Amino acid sequence: MKKRIALVIAVCSLVACLAGCESWDRFMKDVDSSHSGLERTATVYDQNGNKIKTYKGKFDVEINDYGNKVKFDLDGKRIMINNAVVIVEEN
Repeated sequence: MKKRIALVIAVCSLVACLAGCESWDRFMKDVDSSHSGLERTATVYDQNGNKIKTYKGKFDVEINDYGNKVKFDLDGKRIMINNAVVIVEEN
């Protein structure tokens, strides 16, 4: 009986802590983004700061470990950007 009460208290405490945390909100946003994508705008700039192209739509962004390659799928097409500055904003 004591184990059951302790488990209920632990679960309630965990839910109460996570419900108001910014880290929980970020985690849920990451899950939503990776599952169905988010409505975003991606703007690509060259190394001098000149705008090359802007992409708008619902997509998930994948970035490699070195930060020099960005990949996403938009309207059934794979877009890979190498060695450029990419600013991605959620609409």
